[in-house]
Amino acid sequence: MNIKLTIEYDGTNYQGWQVQPNGVTIQEVLEQALEKILGVKSRLNGSGRTDAGVHALGQVANFICPGGIDLWRLQRGLNALTPPDIVISDAVAVPDSFDARRDARSRVYQYRIWNHPWPSVFHHRFSWHVHDPLELSAMQEAVRFLEGEHNFASFQAAGCDAVHPIRKIYHNSLSQQGDFLVYKIEATAFLRHMVRNIIGTLVEAGRGERPAEDFAELLMARDRTLAGPTAPPQGLFLMEVKY
Repeated sequence: MNIKLTIEYDGTNYQGWQVQPNGVTIQEVLEQALEKILGVKSRLNGSGRTDAGVHALGQVANFICPGGIDLWRLQRGLNALTPPDIVISDAVAVPDSFDARRDARSRVYQYRIWNHPWPSVFHHRFSWHVHDPLELSAMQEAVRFLEGEHNFASFQAAGCDAVHPIRKIYHNSLSQQGDFLVYKIEATAFLRHMVRNIIGTLVEAGRGERPAEDFAELLMARDRTLAGPTAPPQGLFLMEVKY
């Protein structure tokens, strides 16, 4: 059986999604739980990587189960064997041809900024605290320049292994929800730290440190040194993968 999992996680205590030697990852924890249930090693194929400290409400992965299995029991077993900051929200059988990464048409991310003079005990794990007042209208004007297909090299982190920096943003928006500024973006795929670099630059626009029109010039410049700093990971969520 080819099984598709939908996964929620709080990324605070993990070195991201992908298995790596320098710390515990989401993929590693889930693969160890699968081995206990199935009795054999299984490799999870994730829809994409999330970095250390980044969260997910809709990460997707698939794996090949060597035999038949009751999906409800599988989901219950995985949730029993994983810590409370990782939850399997859905488990379904899919066609043999399904590939969580290659078949994805777009990915939706959200970034949350806690724009308040004081930090919050309850929100610090899931948002970036920016105490300076931010001009929402300037930030909303800036994001308009990002929609469409562009070269996003100015927002690409060093060490990114993407074949090219061309990406298509279907839509992105910024809204105010109480003391939160919430940025939502849907694109074909993302470069390393792309959303966090956009956010760091947007905050500069919100502080009045650069005009909104700079975003059009940044896309043309294709120079990471001209954009703003990388926003911290804890405000970023992978919300949904669309197929």
